[in-house]
Amino acid sequence: MFVKRDFVSSFKQTILGPIWFFINPILTTIVYLVIFGRIAKLPTDGAPPILFYLSGVTLWNYFSSSLLATSSTFTGNAGIFGKVYFPRLVTPLSIVISNLMRFGVQFLLFIMAWAYYLSQGQVHPNIWIFATPFLIILMALFALGVGMIFSSLTTKYKDLAMLLGFGISLYMYATPVIYPVSSLPGFFKKLAYYNPLTGIFECFKYAWIGVGDFSPVMLGISTVIILILLMIGIVVFNKVEKTFMDTV
Repeated sequence: MFVKRDFVSSFKQTILGPIWFFINPILTTIVYLVIFGRIAKLPTDGAPPILFYLSGVTLWNYFSSSLLATSSTFTGNAGIFGKVYFPRLVTPLSIVISNLMRFGVQFLLFIMAWAYYLSQGQVHPNIWIFATPFLIILMALFALGVGMIFSSLTTKYKDLAMLLGFGISLYMYATPVIYPVSSLPGFFKKLAYYNPLTGIFECFKYAWIGVGDFSPVMLGISTVIILILLMIGIVVFNKVEKTFMDTV
């Protein structure tokens, strides 16, 4: 029911409805292509620029939308939580699942573009392509863990909600969405390894396009950090849910 509610409410009273799933990544990719590809001339490790940016946009849209929505679990559902009891963890889980539908549509757009460049011999996929479901699950768990932490904190410190929106915008530039990790200088490249999204994005691009500075160690680091954040998020969330009605 929560998944259906999130999906319907997103496009209620809109003219184009789910078509926005396609419009958003297309327009964003075009903007990135012009600004970062043509003007800034950032490298793409030899990958077709459109496909490189589209892959980054597709992954980033899912993560950022899931994180932002999950972070308002308590404040956005206080009315429901105050009337009936059910496992509160269901709500952030439903947000992550409902966003998977959006991701599926945008991923289909990526597949269409990828199939074209594959027919042109400009991409070189490999066996890591079968790790895609694992990468999506990792992204979902990361958004869920961090989102629950912020959701718990914003019941008492509402300023964090605005800070999170600004922080996500900055975080995108610390993540290899518009640039490959191989283009970073030595120190920043080592630092990027400890960004949980770096291993996910680099593995995805390496698997589907055949480019990137990817290694299994990078993905292992991402997995460990994400699982730690998820456990912290669950503990904090379960603790706050018992008393949050007094502070919201």
